[in-house]
Amino acid sequence: MPAQPALAVLAAISFCHLLNDMMQALLPAMYPMLKTGFGLDFGQIGLITFTFQLTASLLQPMIGLYTDHHPKPYSLMVGMSSTLIGLLFLSVTRSYTGLLVAAALVGLGSAVFHPESSRVARMASGGQHGFAQSFFQVGGNTGSAIGPLVAAFFVLPRGQGSVAWFSLAALLAITVLWTVGRWYGRHRGAVAATRAGAGRGHPTLPPVKVRAALAVLIVLIFSKYIYLTSFTSYYTFYLIHRFGVSVQSAQIHLFAFLGAVAAGTIIGGPVGDRIGRKYVIWCSILGVLPFTLVLPYVNLFWTGVLSVIIGLILASAFSAILVFAQELVPGKVGLISGLFFGFAFGTAGIGAAVLGRVADRTSIEFVYHICAFLPALGLLTAWLPNLETGVRTRPAHVDAAPDPVATG
Repeated sequence: MPAQPALAVLAAISFCHLLNDMMQALLPAMYPMLKTGFGLDFGQIGLITFTFQLTASLLQPMIGLYTDHHPKPYSLMVGMSSTLIGLLFLSVTRSYTGLLVAAALVGLGSAVFHPESSRVARMASGGQHGFAQSFFQVGGNTGSAIGPLVAAFFVLPRGQGSVAWFSLAALLAITVLWTVGRWYGRHRGAVAATRAGAGRGHPTLPPVKVRAALAVLIVLIFSKYIYLTSFTSYYTFYLIHRFGVSVQSAQIHLFAFLGAVAAGTIIGGPVGDRIGRKYVIWCSILGVLPFTLVLPYVNLFWTGVLSVIIGLILASAFSAILVFAQELVPGKVGLISGLFFGFAFGTAGIGAAVLGRVADRTSIEFVYHICAFLPALGLLTAWLPNLETGVRTRPAHVDAAPDPVATG
């Protein structure tokens, strides 16, 4: 009989994901203030995002691969400490170089947090991998949605120095992660079982098909995160420039979009567990195309409505893509999680830098005209193998913790 999810552990790791991504979201939410205060152009803003995302993306797969072989229960606390230092540095720096250093430190914290916390979510899943990843992811998406509101109503009125107060959130996360680390340490047998069952690829697929499927999933991540970064980095500027709204109004619109992303995330995982992840990927990536194509041509009201629809549909893909990839390469949870989180962050960082240059050379509106076609890459989902047989009834995977974990 499959184990039940360890809900207390999932709730703890999701809560820490909320705090982590809320703190990370402060940086892009502060862009309008930093642009004015430091005299930055869009290209320099894109470089800040690039620095954060590149630090996270390069290190995550390496950290994931290392912890696949050498689990570190308390590494999550170390990653959160880097985020704390980055926030404190962000609150006091008076130079553009200082902003880049702060972004790199926050990125380092993310590089440690995401692959290991994703492993904890899978260990605590009781075999319901899509549900567990969605539960974990929705914390991060909720934190990303809260970040712009916190910036709009706390940081922007009080100035850059007020960011230091959010070091308290990092300290709270470190305390919770210490408890998670103790649980992780008690159930390291599940990690040992994961390593014992590790292989080079899916047992029923030839290696060439596994590699091709991973390549398709990476392209889909590219499509999703380039489009998402056009919102997280530039949506406020788009609304201010095109419709003349205030900074606070633009941040509220961004909050609505990110809230829809959070809702879509929690829906996608359980639906994938029930009907198959390939169907979720189809509907999420390709299904959003009609709405992205219309968005650049509508008024402010419909821009807000369409952005919520886009966020809701598009966000359901990531948990399905991540679990699909983990099932393609069983036993390599850290490596796959680090690779896909890292590629997502790296794609977003490169996308932010490139889109910033495009906005400088053309207009911020043109960014949304060209990004509108990215979801068409969802057609590549047709090349994914069918792994959905028995999705409703299969027992817990070796990566999930055994029955005693469910009571942990």
